[in-house]
Amino acid sequence: MTMPFYVAPEQLMKDRSDYARKGIARGKPVVAMEYGDGILFIADNPSTHLYKVAEIYDRIAFAAVGKYSEFENLRIAGVRLADLRGYSYGREDVTAKSLANAYSQALAEVFTQQMKPYEVEILVAQVGEGPGDNELFHILYDGSVTDEDGFVAMGGESETLAGRLGERYRAGMDLAGALRAGVESMTAGNGEGPVEPTRLEIAVLERTGGRRKFRRLSDDEVANALRS
Repeated sequence: MTMPFYVAPEQLMKDRSDYARKGIARGKPVVAMEYGDGILFIADNPSTHLYKVAEIYDRIAFAAVGKYSEFENLRIAGVRLADLRGYSYGREDVTAKSLANAYSQALAEVFTQQMKPYEVEILVAQVGEGPGDNELFHILYDGSVTDEDGFVAMGGESETLAGRLGERYRAGMDLAGALRAGVESMTAGNGEGPVEPTRLEIAVLERTGGRRKFRRLSDDEVANALRS
C-alpha cells in the first residue's frame, strides 16, 4: 500500500502565494489615483481591445492586473452581481464595499480550495460626493482586502512604483497634474523612455459626470494633458 503524498499546509499556502505573485509580477502595471474631481486609472496596456480598467456600475469601476481570462471572469461576475442587487433593491445599494467583499470571498475560496490560485490582483473603486467619500479597495489573489487612501499601484514592481507615486502625489490635484504624476511614476527607471499615449489605457470616475461616472480618455486628451 502506497502512502499518500503529504505537504504541510504552511508549505502549500506558500507555494500557491509564490505561484500567484510570479504570475502577477509578469504583468504591466496599473495605478489608481484620487484627484480633485474623482479617481484616475492608468494602465500600461498595448492592447486596444482587452481592457484592464472597466465600469462595474454607476459610480464604481474595476481595475486588474494578472491573467486576463481570470480577471475578466471576475469583472463579469461583478457586473452581474451589481445589476441584480440594483434591480432587486435600489441603485444606491450597490457599493464598492459590497462588491469588494464578494470578490474577497471568491478569491479566498479559489486560493484555499482549488489546486491553482488565480493570478490576479484587483481594485474596486467608488467615487463619492466629495473627495473624502471616495473608496479604493485593493484585493489580492488570496482574498486579502485593503482599504487604500490616495493612490494604489498594482502589478510588477508595485512597491517601487508606489514609492515613486508617493513622491509625486498631492491631494486635490487636477486631472492633468494627476495624469502626469502617474505616467512619470510608471516610466521612471524603466529604461524605455516616455510611454506613447496610444499604449496607455486611461479612464476616470468623475463625480461631476451624469448618473454614470465612468469615462475613458481619448489619445488626444491624454497627449494634451501630458504636454500641458
